[in-house]
Amino acid sequence: MLTNWDSSLVIDSLCDKARGEEAAVAGFYFDFAAQKEQSSASMMGALLKQAVGGLENVPREIARAYEDQKKFLGGRGPQLADIVNMLQTIASEKPTFICIDALDECVAGHRVKVLNSLNEILRRSPDTRIFLTGRPHIQAEVRNRLSGRVTTMRITPRRQDIISYLHSRLDEDTTPDAMDSTLEAEILRKIPENISEMYVKAMTPEELPQVIH
Repeated sequence: MLTNWDSSLVIDSLCDKARGEEAAVAGFYFDFAAQKEQSSASMMGALLKQAVGGLENVPREIARAYEDQKKFLGGRGPQLADIVNMLQTIASEKPTFICIDALDECVAGHRVKVLNSLNEILRRSPDTRIFLTGRPHIQAEVRNRLSGRVTTMRITPRRQDIISYLHSRLDEDTTPDAMDSTLEAEILRKIPENISEMYVKAMTPEELPQVIH
């Protein structure tokens, strides 16, 4: 089962590999409960902020773009097309890794814009590597929007792995008095029955972690 925690491990691993290698790493976690706040522009903007934050020197084009936005009334933030151009600027100068978790929880209209934006970055900077997770029902959409440049790995959780994970989390419960043996048994029975299959996608012909040597 792939969770936000597992995706964090992927990002941490890439950050470790990128340290000292002049590479940019950025990640984003979609949340069903925050769909209204997580637009395509805010999501891509969050990736840009992380990518820029890891640079020793901000490219002149990006600094100029931010200065131009300040000239608008109210100092509006960069628009989606501007954000994509700035991310592409970074990706053209150094290896760039983008990790997005739970893409299926992104609103359909925004998901189209996100995938089109990623496809544009890949088209202009083919060495960029993108790692996505989501449920199987968006698989065809991802493949189509990214022009077929997709390697897919399906993950089917094993019942015993789920039970072991649940045991570890229950052992960490800070309010043990709220749990009795009946409720614990029900949790261990019900949750493994309702976990759905997920998949991982890596936009690269090689294994994602092997790109930085």
